[in-house]
Amino acid sequence: MTRELDFERPVLEIERQISDLRRSADVARAQGRSGEEPAAALEQLIAELQDKAIALKAQIFNSLSRWQVVQVARHPDRPFTLDYVHLLFDEFEELHGDRKFGDDAAIVGGVGLFRGRRIMLLGHQKGRTTQENVSRNFGMPRPEGYRKALRLMQVADRFKLPVVTFIDTMGAFPGIEAEERGQSQAIAEAIEGMAALRVPVISIVIGEGGSGGALAIGVGNCVMMLENAIYSVISPEGCASILFKDAAHAPKAADALRLTARDLMMLGVVDEAIPEPLGGAHRDHVASAKQLGNALEDQLTRLAALDAEALVDQRYDRFRKLGEITKLIGSKELEAS
Repeated sequence: MTRELDFERPVLEIERQISDLRRSADVARAQGRSGEEPAAALEQLIAELQDKAIALKAQIFNSLSRWQVVQVARHPDRPFTLDYVHLLFDEFEELHGDRKFGDDAAIVGGVGLFRGRRIMLLGHQKGRTTQENVSRNFGMPRPEGYRKALRLMQVADRFKLPVVTFIDTMGAFPGIEAEERGQSQAIAEAIEGMAALRVPVISIVIGEGGSGGALAIGVGNCVMMLENAIYSVISPEGCASILFKDAAHAPKAADALRLTARDLMMLGVVDEAIPEPLGGAHRDHVASAKQLGNALEDQLTRLAALDAEALVDQRYDRFRKLGEITKLIGSKELEAS
């Protein structure tokens, strides 16, 4: 793990103790019969510490604040799009370029085989090292990234392939060159084109879903989020800078934004929250991929029953209904959140 979150440290300290005890138990076993009794005692202590770690982990992660969820969603060891590709797809052929300007490594896309289904996958991609992050522009796409995404979605539409998108970005790149090449138009055209697709479209927020940079590949028949992902029109820091004139108020802004999976399910913005392994997806990529894969398979099966016209109508109706929150006003559930 490259970074420890403050609230994780009690669990990590216990896990370090377990690792030390395991090494001691291995040494005791290596000593032969004279070491059997000490080894048994160490194994007993290890089992007790494991139970304690699991209980503490559950206590912490079942009561995270919204700001703590933001930190988990941004964890640098959290699985990215290509991590899920490697864990879930038997085949994947990445496709490049927007055929107008160039390629954008902040968005990856291609045709893959997922549990026997051929699909078109698109997703934001961040890097883990400084060099990777520079090459991926920290997961912030430029216009050519969104034009590539739209081109690949239109290819999927032509060949009747379901479209799956993985959302994980702070937002679209706000640099001058992106504006010069038509960033806002590229995002708008991606949203418009995605809304008209005549194939099933599933969007999953796997980490941080920020603003129009996320929505540009988020117009799905079904929108899901991983349990500790976030999805918002602006980052908590950006919101705090505007509303409170100080980015240090980001935790307060996170509460106001209601950006967690639980909040957004309550508001009807997302359809399903996908459970993560206890302690977050960054602690177990394989288990997280399995949970995501099962949810994705269920939704692909459900949407396969709809014809092209029904898919377009359902997607249109889904997004037209966003913002209808009058039924929640005054509800005890909303007030409690």
